[in-house]
Amino acid sequence: MPYSSKIVRLNADADPESIGVALGRLCIYRQIPVTRVCQVLDVSKATVYRWFSGKREVGKHLRAKVLAYYRSILPPT
Repeated sequence: MPYSSKIVRLNADADPESIGVALGRLCIYRQIPVTRVCQVLDVSKATVYRWFSGKREVGKHLRAKVLAYYRSILPPT
């Protein structure tokens, strides 16, 4: 399911240095559903949307897991 224009806009306007925002940009680009991100990272949809929009930073306890997931979905170079 494609992302709403609202979440795409919020993500585009958010700080690209945030790992949550960067993950959001990659998921939007790769069309990876939020439900998949939730399953892999064991967090709620609300949490993922907050990360993607830059409203919340990824917690320290999840940072390594989120970075590993981010790296795993990067397109091959």
